[in-house]
Amino acid sequence: QVQLVETGGGLAQAGASLRLSCAAPGRTFTRYFMAWFRQAPGKEREFVAGIIWLGSGTTYAESVKGRFTISKDNDKNTMYLQMNTLKPEDTAVYYCAAAGSWHDSYPRLPDEYDTWGQGTQVTVSS
Repeated sequence: QVQLVETGGGLAQAGASLRLSCAAPGRTFTRYFMAWFRQAPGKEREFVAGIIWLGSGTTYAESVKGRFTISKDNDKNTMYLQMNTLKPEDTAVYYCAAAGSWHDSYPRLPDEYDTWGQGTQVTVSS
């Protein structure tokens, strides 16, 4: 079973930057959209940013727009999330996900994604 692998999480101070990576080592699989989600303790998993895998379109949650940038390297089979000006409320486990089905509108719900990574913790101190 294909699984995604996230790296790059850790502890950062407010205002600092972190870069997350998401790779699918050793396997190729069909995907139309990829995205980053996050889940804070006691909260539901929420959409952070998404990218069209075979295109260039991106979309962001309002809470991260202007601070986070999603990108990809198709040759390396890897997706990235550059997180700048981090805030304590960005603290969460960050997951990458892939959608193997096409959607007419950009998928923002966890159920619309069928391949997930194990998550990486991001903790932002004030």
